[in-house]
Amino acid sequence: MNTAFAELHIDHVSRAFGEHIALRELDLTIKGGEFVALLGPSGCGKSTALNCLAGLLPLTGGQILMDGKRVDTLPPEKRGFGMVFQNYALFPHMSVRRNVAFGLSMRKVARTERERRVDEALRLVQLTDHAAKFPAQLSGGQQQRVAIARAIVLEPRLVLMDEPLSNLDAALRLEMRSEIRRLHQTLGLTTVYVTHDQEEALALADRLVVLRDGLVQQIGSPEEVYAHPANRYVAGFMGYRNLLPVAMSTSDTVTGEGFTLSGVNRDGLTEGAAVAAFRPTDVTVADTEGENTVRAAVEIVEYHGREQAVEARLPGGEALHVRTESRLAPGDEVLFHVPRERVLVFAP
Repeated sequence: MNTAFAELHIDHVSRAFGEHIALRELDLTIKGGEFVALLGPSGCGKSTALNCLAGLLPLTGGQILMDGKRVDTLPPEKRGFGMVFQNYALFPHMSVRRNVAFGLSMRKVARTERERRVDEALRLVQLTDHAAKFPAQLSGGQQQRVAIARAIVLEPRLVLMDEPLSNLDAALRLEMRSEIRRLHQTLGLTTVYVTHDQEEALALADRLVVLRDGLVQQIGSPEEVYAHPANRYVAGFMGYRNLLPVAMSTSDTVTGEGFTLSGVNRDGLTEGAAVAAFRPTDVTVADTEGENTVRAAVEIVEYHGREQAVEARLPGGEALHVRTESRLAPGDEVLFHVPRERVLVFAP
């Protein structure tokens, strides 16, 4: 399949619905073969951005260029993009083969070429043996593979995926995640992928674009966004569940109600109110009181196999979230240790 292009440039794209701005000044360059995930909670603007790329929503401002030529003025069918929807959008009265071939038929691709490309697409998504079946005869994962085959059979310059795994159960999500990554690597597809699942985005993407209320919060590799979130919002979204109000001193020490954390990375912050952030997996049970230990009362314990997910209460009333192999129970008074190198400090 020949799907390559040199560069897609999203140039300060905005989209408003009346007075509500759903997407504000999105500026992003995507190289050929790159996998970019738009990440954020419901209502953050990620699906709006995808629909603007697809041509399903007109722009309020900005422009979209591919290899230096504007495409935002073209109708969706002229952009040469493939789309994979959350709800699959398969034709129930058509077989798998006919569903996959539909776009090629609409483009009046010659029969021999059409059959060759459909056969190749079905082989790539491992559905050759199911070609004669109808969507109702397939599992959710198989239906999603049909939707992906229908997109890639067009040999698109760009594949757009809108939360394609959200309707699948946990085991199928993992299976399809690997399938999408395999197809991306095999075909060299350029992909823009919308998701609210940070684990999914980390596993699949070359770069993440984290959105909030239509505004970009951070753009970076999975490693950059995971380890060095740009602000407390990104930190919270990337798994830093412990976001504790503190006072920052001049000596790299932060103080909350009933606890002190020393030797933390100030990251340029001056004295005053701040937020200390760290992950539940960074917290350990301590044997003795010492530097960066905090005492908390265990309230909720969830069994997660080898680990427990624990919610404890600090002296000031804030929740402390912990993942630990230690066996704790509600009502336990426990001493926890927070490693200084794991604490990030942000403006409040």
